[in-house]
Amino acid sequence: MRRHVAEAPTKDSYRTIVVGAGPAGTLAAMHAAGAGSVLLLDAFPLPRHKSCGGMIHALSARTLARHGVRLDGTIREPERVRFRFHDWDADVKKPCSLTFYNVDRDTFDLLLIEMLPPSVEVASGCRATAVEQDCDGCWVTVDARGATHRVRCSILIGADGARSTIRRAIAPGERPYVTVQDVVELEGRIEPFFDCIYSSSIGNGHAYSYVVPKDGHALVGSVFYPRTKRPHETQDLVLEALRAKLPALGPSVAREAAAAAHVRSMRDIVPGAGRILLAGEAGGFLSPTSGEGISYALRTGEMAGRAAALAPERALDAYRSALRPLMAQIRFKLAVLPAMESRAGRALARTLPAPVVSAITRYL
Repeated sequence: MRRHVAEAPTKDSYRTIVVGAGPAGTLAAMHAAGAGSVLLLDAFPLPRHKSCGGMIHALSARTLARHGVRLDGTIREPERVRFRFHDWDADVKKPCSLTFYNVDRDTFDLLLIEMLPPSVEVASGCRATAVEQDCDGCWVTVDARGATHRVRCSILIGADGARSTIRRAIAPGERPYVTVQDVVELEGRIEPFFDCIYSSSIGNGHAYSYVVPKDGHALVGSVFYPRTKRPHETQDLVLEALRAKLPALGPSVAREAAAAAHVRSMRDIVPGAGRILLAGEAGGFLSPTSGEGISYALRTGEMAGRAAALAPERALDAYRSALRPLMAQIRFKLAVLPAMESRAGRALARTLPAPVVSAITRYL
């Protein structure tokens, strides 16, 4: 990693503190830096590892292009994959025109951190453990590898994911989806699709699974509803069933788990309160119909950073105003989500022509 990364905050006060060095946090830090000093914290060592399928679609690519970011060094084979709806119950596959850049998520996150301006101080292995807010700003308590620091800021941006500590300081934390992902060796070729698999036979609590080919391996993941019991056992069943259908899937070389925001109503969306703004999954920003979160992270991170660069007392109102089109998109997706998850909705998807399914998918 070329950029210098501190092991603890070097000052007692910054204009802006951003918690979480993923896509939302890095974009927020970049834009907030226009108004003064920024501290970007991440609880894990950098470069960090994130369990993720690593799919970048057109919305994300356009946001990144505006910032001069080139994905070349992050893209893996196959370079692009098309989305495909796969209903296991009826053995129906519906390929769609929706296409994603197939990136290595760890390299992608590192690319974003490396493009930050020098005025952003990056500190890794630093966990925000508590937040106190007053009318002039926030105090953030930071655990830096066992040493405690208390740091002041005028604006705090929480971009620390589905289990956000910053969100819990201002709003109830929602129980997230649980994701379990295996990295599987390929012993042959599989089609260049981002397969999204639905089945009523996999087990209670299973939302969907996915398969993504990536550099001689396949990422095989499953997403489970909150409170699902024994998701790892269900993931074993998914792998067993997939290997029967895809003989090219070899042994698993790694398994990892993560959390994803569970958005079921507009009450789950929290832009912030007072001098605290929330971006990415910390605020509940992701597609409730597809689970796609990187484009929402990039867009809300940029919006939060731009808002934070204004007068602190104006930041939250400016952020809420900027979020209105995105909130309308989420509201629409929440309206169609019950039909998508219903037996009737899935039965309809089986019978619709692939071009119609493809057209609908672009809005989900």
